[in-house]
Amino acid sequence: MIRRPPRSTQSRSSAASDVYKRQIWFQSLNSEEIYGMPKIIDGDTVHIKSKKIRLEGIDAPEIKQQCQKTYLQISAIVGFNFKKNYSCGIISKKKLIDKINKSQINCIASGRDRYKRYLATCYKDQINLNKWMVRNGLAVAYKRYSKDYLRDEAYAKENKLGIWKGSFERPEKWRKLN
Repeated sequence: MIRRPPRSTQSRSSAASDVYKRQIWFQSLNSEEIYGMPKIIDGDTVHIKSKKIRLEGIDAPEIKQQCQKTYLQISAIVGFNFKKNYSCGIISKKKLIDKINKSQINCIASGRDRYKRYLATCYKDQINLNKWMVRNGLAVAYKRYSKDYLRDEAYAKENKLGIWKGSFERPEKWRKLN
């Protein structure tokens, strides 16, 4: 049994570290750990060595997907806006590349999808990259498969972050239509 000092004497970073360690420990019970330098394929897929990894519970815009954002608003009362398209899938990928910043990441795989990709929660240091992508509006919670990131999606939407600054089709719908 591990004895810990009362919570009030633990520093905030130490408490966060303990939470991170517990998450890793619980996830690792029925999972595989994949560690290394990733090649970023898109906003929700990375390759580490020969392993293809899908960030579990999130869905990022596809590389060819276009989103819209307002670049000129004529009247707030009438609500007349000029919108322009932008490559939200490419931006999502670039932001993930910037966040990882040529570092090694640790992915805890819980299984595989129908394409035989590992489904995983990935971390850079103690940062949950899946959560970070959704919370910053660079991906949406993949509600069909997970409820883990619904609060993070609500936060991004409420604060108009990333793709929530404008309008977009959810990636799953965009794939069906294209």
